[in-house]
Amino acid sequence: MITISALWTFTLIVGLLTLTPGLDTALILRTAALGRRRRAWGVVLGIQTGTLVWGVLTALGVTALLTASHLAYEIVRWAGAAYLVWMGGRMLWAARRKGGSGGTAEQEAAEAEAVGAGAPAGPDSGRDTLRGGWRQGTLTNLLNPKMGAFYVAVLPQFIPSGSSHLAAGVLLAGVHIVLAVIWACALIAFARALRGRLQRPSARRVLDRITGTVVAAFGFRLALGD
Repeated sequence: MITISALWTFTLIVGLLTLTPGLDTALILRTAALGRRRRAWGVVLGIQTGTLVWGVLTALGVTALLTASHLAYEIVRWAGAAYLVWMGGRMLWAARRKGGSGGTAEQEAAEAEAVGAGAPAGPDSGRDTLRGGWRQGTLTNLLNPKMGAFYVAVLPQFIPSGSSHLAAGVLLAGVHIVLAVIWACALIAFARALRGRLQRPSARRVLDRITGTVVAAFGFRLALGD
């Protein structure tokens, strides 16, 4: 059975990891700031689905094979890097295409008014779906081998010998998930508070450029193995 002391230590470790700004934070903030509430929660659920999968696989010893096998690790690493660069590139391309459309101030104001009234706007309009966000969050998390490496390095230290590894792994991953969801609630609330400032298409383009750059940078960093 996991001791209270060990549980608190693990909570502190994953709590600090959760609060560290990173890819998950950027995706949640960007999606929520654009007013896509369902998709933002889908991203959150997808990320936590990936966390649970990593926890279960680590408890069963499967992720140890990933870190032990150079080929398996490299496959996941390059797949994750390609996915992140592709996703960031799409955001940057969309922002550039909107920026080159030459819309007038009146057109921007009309589009902003439509968005404020709940009407779709832009190439990503109509994509405010829980399923789409869940798929994006899950892929982003599962294609990050560093997440698996972190769990392999940390989780076994908190699973006592003689106990059910699966049950202990699910419990510890559950702690991580609860903390991450609480933090996601704060991020989404913060993003919604700023939504009024992001109604104009010009502001949305800036947000896409920033987030696209961050996501693509994470992809290149993963590819370089830093």
